[in-house]
Amino acid sequence: MSLYDKHVLPHLINWGCGLGAMTEQRQRIVPRARGKVLELGVGSGLNLPWYDASQVESVVGVDPTEALLVLAEPRAAASPFPVRLLAESAEKVPLESQSFDTVLLTFTMCTIPDLDAALAEMHRLLKPDGQLLFSEHGRSPDAHIRRWQDRINPLWGRVAGGCNINRPIDKLIDAAGFRIAEIDAGYLPKVPLKIAGYQYVGVAVPR
Repeated sequence: MSLYDKHVLPHLINWGCGLGAMTEQRQRIVPRARGKVLELGVGSGLNLPWYDASQVESVVGVDPTEALLVLAEPRAAASPFPVRLLAESAEKVPLESQSFDTVLLTFTMCTIPDLDAALAEMHRLLKPDGQLLFSEHGRSPDAHIRRWQDRINPLWGRVAGGCNINRPIDKLIDAAGFRIAEIDAGYLPKVPLKIAGYQYVGVAVPR
């Protein structure tokens, strides 16, 4: 791991993911979490203040970046419900099957190296009547934007911690054995760079 990845990138991610447009998206989806929650890509804990404490029993936050989990610790300690932070990858989570009512992802699917494996884990970890909540950016429906996403994605990933801007989030969720129950997709009005601003917000349930 380079010095940039270890000491600079975590703070850039914490800053960038806390910007206004992204916070607004968190406020839309995070309060819908209920019961026992697994948050994949918990990062620095930016979602923790937006949970509805009356609906949440506990949260397990998983992230592979220990430097981000250190930043999350004060937010976890201040939460009105138990929060457990785990330094693990989303592709293989060492937790019991069908043990969560909610799996939450916000701005996470773009960075998971093997997203198919991670989605399979989410399916395994959710109860049969559980819900997958997501707020993610990804592939645009507009051909000219998609072409730029595909061109820029390799460079973008190198400077943005492995972020991919061209993943078809809805199709990947559907292919992993989920049924998308709700979805709202479109460009974020406060993000002028359209290649990174096409947003998918929704709810999926196991099939």
